[in-house]
Amino acid sequence: MSERKRPRPSLELLSRYAEMFNRSETLKFFGVRVSFPSIERVEVRLESIRPHHRGGLGTSAVNGGVLAAIFDLAIGCTPALLDPKRRSATMQLSMSFERPVFGNSLRAEARIDSARKLVLFSSARIIDAAGLECARCQGVVRISNLPWQSGESPAVN
Repeated sequence: MSERKRPRPSLELLSRYAEMFNRSETLKFFGVRVSFPSIERVEVRLESIRPHHRGGLGTSAVNGGVLAAIFDLAIGCTPALLDPKRRSATMQLSMSFERPVFGNSLRAEARIDSARKLVLFSSARIIDAAGLECARCQGVVRISNLPWQSGESPAVN
């Protein structure tokens, strides 16, 4: 079934999902925030790039491992665009680093390319503070039937 035929969750429900993720110690430590600017797009922002985000042999560019983690988060949140009450897991990522990410902030934008019953194919891009597209990613995400570990979805009604 195509994701276009499925009813989309409301922005309110997606906002609750994002806020629960944004409260996590991992995202706080990493310095990123998830949001849903529309019912068709996930956004991950790193508003304050710190020295520990930069890396590799003395460069001031953002480390590729940091970019990969941001892609994993952005692609991994795309199933929420269909059903934020279900868990998901990234199965595969294919990344292309096209130019270094300089500056003090960045954002990733992700969307669903196509959807099956339990598998999504999504794509994302990372844009630097100057508005330049620096990296692209395609990913596969599995939607789970397992309950959330806390027993409650981040998108509680």
